[in-house]
Amino acid sequence: MPDLNHYEQLISARLQELDTRIHDVDHDLGEPKPRDLNDQSIDIEDDEVLESLGMAAQKEMALLNLAMGRIKDGTYGICKKCEEPISEERLNAVLYAPLCKSCAAGV
Repeated sequence: MPDLNHYEQLISARLQELDTRIHDVDHDLGEPKPRDLNDQSIDIEDDEVLESLGMAAQKEMALLNLAMGRIKDGTYGICKKCEEPISEERLNAVLYAPLCKSCAAGV
């Protein structure tokens, strides 16, 4: 059984990181655009990348919050499909993993 306190701390730290990233992205997206049309087109492309990064961070935060819920209800580290333990190696790699490696791979 994984050390739930350890994973709760890791998940909390990652959530804080992502929250900071989202705030940074929001700040950068709020910056005024240059007057030059060429510079504006570059900024628009940059904004698209920033929006993509922000959306990825929001998605990861949602998955991490679900993992926190599993910690609270005592099901963290248990595969939602086969109900076998998820290896600590997998949990370390994917903190929010709801499935063991075999079930995730469809084996």
